[in-house]
Amino acid sequence: MKKAIITTLGCKVNQLESAAIGAALENAGIPVSSEKDTADIIILNTCTVTAHASAQSRQKLRHLLRKNPEADIYITGCHAEEAHEELEKMEELHGRNFSIYGNNHKDSLAANAIAGTHHSDVGNIMQAREVTRLPMTRFARRTRAYLRIQDGCNAFCSYCIVPYTRGPSRSLPMAEVVEQARAFANSGHLELVLTGIHLGLYGADLKPQENLVSLLDVLTASLPQLRFRISSLEPVEIDNALLSLMANRSGIQPHLHIPLQSGCDTILKAMNRRYTTAQFREVIANCHRHIPGLAIGIDILAGFPGETEADFTRAVQFLESLDFTYLHVFPYSIRPGTRAAELPDQVPQAEKERRAAILRELSGQRKQAFYKSQLGTIHPVIFEGRRDHSGNLKGFTDNYVDIRAIGDDSLLRSRLKTRLNTLEDGIVHGEIIP
Repeated sequence: MKKAIITTLGCKVNQLESAAIGAALENAGIPVSSEKDTADIIILNTCTVTAHASAQSRQKLRHLLRKNPEADIYITGCHAEEAHEELEKMEELHGRNFSIYGNNHKDSLAANAIAGTHHSDVGNIMQAREVTRLPMTRFARRTRAYLRIQDGCNAFCSYCIVPYTRGPSRSLPMAEVVEQARAFANSGHLELVLTGIHLGLYGADLKPQENLVSLLDVLTASLPQLRFRISSLEPVEIDNALLSLMANRSGIQPHLHIPLQSGCDTILKAMNRRYTTAQFREVIANCHRHIPGLAIGIDILAGFPGETEADFTRAVQFLESLDFTYLHVFPYSIRPGTRAAELPDQVPQAEKERRAAILRELSGQRKQAFYKSQLGTIHPVIFEGRRDHSGNLKGFTDNYVDIRAIGDDSLLRSRLKTRLNTLEDGIVHGEIIP
């Protein structure tokens, strides 16, 4: 019997696409094993969001080739999209059976891997007009599933290569989204995370046009047993219509992740971000006006080219003035092929790391303050299928508080009302309410 290994680098969209490919292989009787084993089929889903990610993708490919000298190789993802000609010339691939698939051709990869055939298919991602279909029925061993409803990006931020590797925005038609969501519900999933490359553009390319609000309206009405979490939205895409729906539908989790990237207007303009700090502040305030207890995560870059110490201080002060829950902090990384890579006044790596550490400290403080503010409240918690290292049930509240609780195995993979009692070592301990 053939065995396969799927190795995935990069974003959640890559991860769910790999999961769909893996499900197709397993449905055909080909088990998917972990990377520590050897296999007959190697699938590498690459990333190229930074120069380091591209180098890591090539390094991982070489490792897999050395460990599996007889395996068929299938390479896909953003690095494969952007550097397929370079990959084809790799000395390590000479004499090997391999294929390279662009992001918009991932739907044919599984069938070729199952058949043992090789047919590279990259194409021109900028001409893609439909989202690739990768249907699946379940995420193995998970209570939460990811549902990709959109692909591609039209924003062209100055630091980002993704629009060139994922192409223009394309949306999965609403009927297909509902069908996929229903399949996940029938497989026992309790929560779906709606995700995409630029989620807020959902539906703009469909005929007739739809949007994220109309989709969530249909999903929550059609599948009231499910809970839906929104993965990430640009600040300018969070309007009163969305917030009102979130406030009035218990099926939408009170949690938003909103990229800011910089708290300095000068840097935001250099990044080609289409809002100001004043607009961002109003978005955050409006979110809290509509949904008390809402959790808000923020993406932030440290050390963008030209960011002076004064700019960074201004950015930190701006963040300190906002009511948010946590930060995802990234030191800026040069990505060849982007406008930002050519900008003067690149910030030294040590300084980027110093600034990132300051931001992570602020994030930790805010998360602990938010967790403390939630003590004594009661929330629905989706408990996962596995316990933590101490034997406790683990899960997240609807507003994304990390929870531990005591309970027997019958409570695994369940959604239960839980009182948040104590905060210990950064984790909230709760009591399940019968």
